[in-house]
Amino acid sequence: MKLTIERGDLLGALSHVQNVVERRNTIPILSNILLTASDGALTLTATDLDIEAVDSAPASISKEGAITAPAGTLFDVVRKLPGGADVELSLDPGNNRLSIQSGRSQFALPTLPASDFQTMGGDDEATRFEVDAADLRRLIDKTRFAISTEETRYYLNGVYLHAADGDGGKVLRCVATDGHRLALAETPAPKGSENLEGVIVPRKAVTEARRLIDAASEPVTLEVSDNKIVVRSGNAVLTAKLIDGSFPDYARVIPQGNDKKLTIDNKAFEAAVDRVSTVSAERSRSVKMSMEDGRLVLAVSHAETGQGHEEIEADYAHEPMEIGFNAKYLLDIAGQIEAADAEFLFNDPASPALVLDPEDAHAQYVLMPLRV
Repeated sequence: MKLTIERGDLLGALSHVQNVVERRNTIPILSNILLTASDGALTLTATDLDIEAVDSAPASISKEGAITAPAGTLFDVVRKLPGGADVELSLDPGNNRLSIQSGRSQFALPTLPASDFQTMGGDDEATRFEVDAADLRRLIDKTRFAISTEETRYYLNGVYLHAADGDGGKVLRCVATDGHRLALAETPAPKGSENLEGVIVPRKAVTEARRLIDAASEPVTLEVSDNKIVVRSGNAVLTAKLIDGSFPDYARVIPQGNDKKLTIDNKAFEAAVDRVSTVSAERSRSVKMSMEDGRLVLAVSHAETGQGHEEIEADYAHEPMEIGFNAKYLLDIAGQIEAADAEFLFNDPASPALVLDPEDAHAQYVLMPLRV
């Protein structure tokens, strides 16, 4: 194998695939990236056996071939080469080292045979459809923060993707919850997705898909089957196994009768929560919200860490109420609100609150209260 490739093209492709590789691996081949030189392009493939990322870049190929090299080292070497430089990759058959040469820089990396590398295939029975890249970015960004990190409830360790009935017809909806909060976002269902059965896309796959489409402007193709999802954007392809489990009936958690409305400047609220939570107990990070006519008081009191108190103006015209929430969860949701104001809908101090974004009718958030 021997080829020449522009450093920026190689770095871009490496950036799309190398994060899939687990840094600590008991199987040596899984620490490597598969490099395949053929048909005027260098194709890079990385996998952890649950997720596979593939990308390619144009290259001037002198000799076709395939080999694997350490993902982290290869990425770091290419990243530190001068911008705009040409990079020559070649395999030395004498010592099975991958030679990397650019200007006066020269490296030789250990390799493993390409035949030892396992790849994942797609599914011919998959549901295929295209979705606008900006819409998919929004669906991911509005929900992924609520994915559970509790491994015992593995069915919550991802985003639930499915077609649903919305107010104006069929929608493509993403939902995530960790049992303490819930995030929901939807977009009009793209052609071909109207009958998509619900699947749970694991956290790592969601993260890598978001990275893959970060700068995409063209529509993204999704292929969803019973056990896999494939995301295609340009030359890049991400294939991931789905979580085999049943997502809970999230609709039962979303409050329908909350009639006490609090409207507040979102940036002022976010800053105030951030300040008072400085002295909150690290474990619960509980912040008490006290609402009465025209104002909201945020308070934290802890025997060891101290007290914090802040008052901000608010639009609230109901009987006074006190309710507690985890400060981090409040900040996470405030960070998703695009409007100048955030809307909170309450029922009573023991019931979940519904948070809405006046500028995004297709997103909603649910917060479970804490005892205060």
